[in-house]
Amino acid sequence: MKPFRHLILFISIALISSNAVLAQSAGGKVRIIMIGAHPDDCDVNSGGTAAIFAKMGYAVKFLSVTNGDAGHQTLKGIALAKRRYAETQEVAKRLGIKYDVLDNHDGLLMPTLAVRLQIIKKIREWNADVVIAPRPNDYHPDHRYTGVLVQDAAYMVSVPNVAPEVPALKKNPVFLYFQDNFQRPNPFRPDIAVDITSVNDQKVFALDAHVSQVYEWLPWIGHYLNEVPKDKNDRIKWLATKWVEPITPAIKTSLARWYGDEKAAQVKFAEAFEICEYGAQPDEAEIRRLFPMLVK
Repeated sequence: MKPFRHLILFISIALISSNAVLAQSAGGKVRIIMIGAHPDDCDVNSGGTAAIFAKMGYAVKFLSVTNGDAGHQTLKGIALAKRRYAETQEVAKRLGIKYDVLDNHDGLLMPTLAVRLQIIKKIREWNADVVIAPRPNDYHPDHRYTGVLVQDAAYMVSVPNVAPEVPALKKNPVFLYFQDNFQRPNPFRPDIAVDITSVNDQKVFALDAHVSQVYEWLPWIGHYLNEVPKDKNDRIKWLATKWVEPITPAIKTSLARWYGDEKAAQVKFAEAFEICEYGAQPDEAEIRRLFPMLVK
């Protein structure tokens, strides 16, 4: 009987290991939550990837940790927060995703326990397999602290006694960082690169919904407001040329790894992500399962 018992034990362990790489959701569909500091950050950093996931039938949510009530040269407070929330809901329609906004003040975000608990609950409620957020080194304190907050939540999402009113996740998600260009204390590493060429127009169309930002506030603070066209159609064409993230040599190498040299050479637009050390550590097979658009 002992060999039979050993066989049962081996099968049980194998099943547990197999379940560890299945999606949190019962249907096996991967669920993704992307977390930004402001109601346009996720769109800028991963709008194309979100569009691809949504087209494939995967559940995607954008979460803004602040309500954006300071990001404008004339509007402010509740009026601005309401306008920016309305913009996020239009983006949700254009990308086929969900978009939540937390009621924390723009420009005043701190990595407090209260906000950490908000984020833990949102990740759990979404039953996330993949969580993407900024790195904690950035020019904007809200971006930095969003990165810290998500890092602080990374382990706690699976601890039942923390925020017990929302059931803990059965496994730790894969946590990723959005692409950035900051070099210190360490440069961004493109572990995963996604070809968004086929949906780049859709990404630009989603960004176009953030009128208060891409056509008003950011051009004003960046001193190029005079460049913004008045006509709506001209604005989208202008936006498509203004908001282009260059494909760096490192991202080209990553694209070749995931798509093969021939396909990678044809990529015009891409988004890249770095694996955070604090969550589950996926191997290549697991990354391809979580990002099924990575096909050679």
